[in-house]
Amino acid sequence: MEEVYSVTAREIRVRGAHHVLSPVVDIAVDPRWGRIEETYGEDPYLVSRMGVAAITGFQGKGFPIADDKVLTTLKHMTGHGQPEGGQNVGPSQVSERVLREKFFPPFEAAVKEANAASVMASYNEIDGIPSHANPWLLNDILRGEWGFDGVVVADYFAINELNGRHKIVNDIGEAGALSLKSGVDMELPDGIAFYALKEKIEAGEYDIKYVDQAVRRVLEMKLRGNIFETPYSDGEKADALTGNQEARDLALEAAKKAAVLLKNENNILPLDASKYNKIAVIGPNAAITVLGGYSDEPRQTISILDGLKAKLGEDKIIHSQGVTLTDNRSWWDDEVNLIDRDQNLSDIYKAVAVAKDADLIILAIGGDESTSREAWSETHPGDRDDITLIGEQKELIDALAETGKPMVSVVISGRPIALTNVEDKLDAILYGWILGQETGTAVADLLMGDANPSGKMPVSVPRTVGQIPAFYNHKPTARRGYAFVDQTPLYVFGEGMSYTTFEMSEPTLSAPTIGTDGTTNVSVTVTNTGDVAGDEIVQMYLRDKISSVTRPVKELKGFKRVSLEPGASETVTLPITTEALQFFGRDMKRIVEPGEFDVMVGNSSANVKTVTLTVE
Repeated sequence: MEEVYSVTAREIRVRGAHHVLSPVVDIAVDPRWGRIEETYGEDPYLVSRMGVAAITGFQGKGFPIADDKVLTTLKHMTGHGQPEGGQNVGPSQVSERVLREKFFPPFEAAVKEANAASVMASYNEIDGIPSHANPWLLNDILRGEWGFDGVVVADYFAINELNGRHKIVNDIGEAGALSLKSGVDMELPDGIAFYALKEKIEAGEYDIKYVDQAVRRVLEMKLRGNIFETPYSDGEKADALTGNQEARDLALEAAKKAAVLLKNENNILPLDASKYNKIAVIGPNAAITVLGGYSDEPRQTISILDGLKAKLGEDKIIHSQGVTLTDNRSWWDDEVNLIDRDQNLSDIYKAVAVAKDADLIILAIGGDESTSREAWSETHPGDRDDITLIGEQKELIDALAETGKPMVSVVISGRPIALTNVEDKLDAILYGWILGQETGTAVADLLMGDANPSGKMPVSVPRTVGQIPAFYNHKPTARRGYAFVDQTPLYVFGEGMSYTTFEMSEPTLSAPTIGTDGTTNVSVTVTNTGDVAGDEIVQMYLRDKISSVTRPVKELKGFKRVSLEPGASETVTLPITTEALQFFGRDMKRIVEPGEFDVMVGNSSANVKTVTLTVE
């Protein structure tokens, strides 16, 4: 991640920009929310580690930033990833304890460890107070408790919405006055509400100290960004640097590591090309490269269809669209409509005819930029009330299954999709999420075994929309189940298969008993028991068995990727720190309580071995 964001930074900076609105460190727990694709997942520890890596790649490790770095913006503080009803900018109905335990940690880590240059306030409200008018959030917590000394920027037009949407002030001028006083330093994208303060200031009705404070912070950020010394860009240098081979190679490596193998019946993957005379590549995402929200077109993109043709030869590949999702594959345009059902049913008939001439079907399904996006207004929807495949994709799968041909699916989608109603018809499921510009090359390498899948699920995927929320780190009284259905998620947090097999030993502690201010380590030996080289990601979860306030059933507190050749073993040691053991007590202060802790180590949140740690 650090390498990816380093390359991203240099391509931005060489164009003359010094400040980016990234990374998104929201905790995302609702798959209905269209912006879930922008996040790193549902777990505070995971998102913290990803966020710190992204900022380090973007900014480097000090100010002023180097000539190939950019200033970062943490988005969005806070509670943005759990909007009411899964609808963007909806109220976040969470307590202070949930804020501190779930939503604050990635922001705190990014500020304290990575020194993020700026923070963006979120559109939503918490306990009746919109974030752009919340001095407790932006001053007491962010600046007071965490020591943040950078700039707080507004989300686009969010200050105006204190009047227009939240209705807590009479006009835009009052909105600007309240937001500036509450801790917002810079209005984005344009100065409207802050400009409206001029008359109040000239009349002596507004304390100039809030303006001075914001000006000082913004000027200091410009100094940190080395903006005055490097105001111009070099067009020829930008042209030569953008999308070079080093960048493409890194994009490919990232794509191969990101994909998650979730099903592999009878070890159909990796594919043996010699077994198949013809391979049908079918589906709405076969011939396009899905890049996701806020992305423009890079200089080169490789679709799954093109990647497979390049890998196997054009003569071996036949293609049919099967289903088209919408009439306008646009993240930006308001007007987007589902394709007429009759048209898709006709195209499904054509796809079946193509599939009958093949020995294997590779099915590229999921969503695209028009089906999962930021719902920034009532006329620009992006959230959904359903989490199954959109359009006639189920009908496509059902019809192809009738051919009796083996079917390997590649899911390309920014939002988690429940495949509950089609999973039994798919012989293999490679969950690609959004793999970027090198999608097709990565997918071809993964399917053919030139790369071994190693990704893990960053979110839990519920079986139905009625199971939301499905996050793994729930409280003991949650997830009691519904009548007549399986209560477990379809896919659990941390889950992901490989083309090889791994065995993990029982975990051992370097010190099984420690004090409340002590630390210890947990170790496991991982062995590749299969026939090919592969990566396993060792995951450590903790649970305070008895605590003065209720605690989650487990929480991720460490992970490490290990690469092993067949038959090789490696001992992985993960630290258990005071920070990992502590929680917020009844007085909302951090504490480590004496008692026993379950230390759980495994390869997913649902597959762990446990050892007991005693804290005295």
